[in-house]
Amino acid sequence: MRVKNKLTLLAFLPVMALGACAVAPPSGPSVVAMPGQGKSFPQFQQDDEYCRNYAQSKTADAAQVSANAQNNATTTAVAGTLIGAATGAALGSLSGNVGAGAGIGAGAGLLGGAAVAGGNTQAAADSLQGRYDVAYAQCMVGNGETIQQPQGPAVVYAAPPPPPPVIVAPGYYYGPRPYPY
Repeated sequence: MRVKNKLTLLAFLPVMALGACAVAPPSGPSVVAMPGQGKSFPQFQQDDEYCRNYAQSKTADAAQVSANAQNNATTTAVAGTLIGAATGAALGSLSGNVGAGAGIGAGAGLLGGAAVAGGNTQAAADSLQGRYDVAYAQCMVGNGETIQQPQGPAVVYAAPPPPPPVIVAPGYYYGPRPYPY
């Protein structure tokens, strides 16, 4: 691969990394619903479809949240790049090579900014999924279905065992004796 192609690929790498910071709207619930007592499976399916639509309507601003998260991710990455370039140029001027310092700082800033942006975008996606799940669960329970709660770890608290008994070996006993003085 020629140098020009490598540089072009390297230039588009940040754009591709930011493209991965997109927030997709929830495609379905992440909670487990079961048919309520006395409900047939076709009734359960009808309630499920209704509640999925209800939950989707409660997260109607998902496209706006996605757009905001994408804009914030881009802004964070650009800010990281600019701060890194400025810091790198300042440190590079101390060693007499401002250009190299700015380039290295810009790369480090872009990497750090993209990492922060990715975390923020994931938090936005988790928030959307949580809102969807709450609306879905409320609707399903309201229609007489049951929601399975996730099983937590079985933690049993108990008193610690008693300490082992202390056995004193018999030693020499000299008893009372008169002191020589």
